[in-house]
Amino acid sequence: MELILREDVPNLGTTGDIVKVRPGFARNYLLPRGMAVVADPKNRGELEHQKRVAAEKRERDQRKATVLADKLSAQRISITARAGDEGKLFGSVTNIDIERELAERGFSIDRRRIRLEEPIKSVGQYEVPIHVMSGIIAKVPVVIEPEGGLPPTEPSAATADGGEDTEDAEPSAPAE
Repeated sequence: MELILREDVPNLGTTGDIVKVRPGFARNYLLPRGMAVVADPKNRGELEHQKRVAAEKRERDQRKATVLADKLSAQRISITARAGDEGKLFGSVTNIDIERELAERGFSIDRRRIRLEEPIKSVGQYEVPIHVMSGIIAKVPVVIEPEGGLPPTEPSAATADGGEDTEDAEPSAPAE
């Protein structure tokens, strides 16, 4: 007996497959549970129509994803973060930070689609891949800049006024 599967059935096939099964398996298991329909000419025509509609939708979605990937690649994201003397960040820049910056620019991208191998921990320019759709990846340039530019090397506050460094000095005796 030939059936068209409406859902995935382990060891038999996936949705939309036309399979041959024994009549008892079809009559007692697949048909009552709504997992399949009989493969008559009407149902075959409906299946072909659904496949065409799904293919058109997939093509339309792929075109939209390509346009979105081009727009994302044209963006240059600049994130300002607190950094130390050598360009090391206090903390890190993650995909959540990049998602927020994209949202401010009007892009609605799920943070799980922003694929950072590890959080960014230093000042510089990076190419961040964003998986827009399967097979379509946008490379977005992200620039991490320190707050207020690179900070100059400053002497500690205790020695800046010409006094002794308080960390190495012995504590004075408490007043009685």
